[in-house]
Amino acid sequence: MHPDGRVVGIEVKATSTPRVVHFRGLRFLADRLGDRFAFGALLTCGPDPLPFGPGLPLSR
Repeated sequence: MHPDGRVVGIEVKATSTPRVVHFRGLRFLADRLGDRFAFGALLTCGPDPLPFGPGLPLSR
């Protein structure tokens, strides 16, 4: 958590084929925190980064 109250969510999944369902925890956190949620990232075993929507990048 940042001193001003912002939160970054990081989730790790052992998959090389991420799907929308893998973002369930990050979306829950974003909905719960509202403006305090800065962004979320899903880390996977895939080779390339992909965006999955506003504030939810995917890093492989």
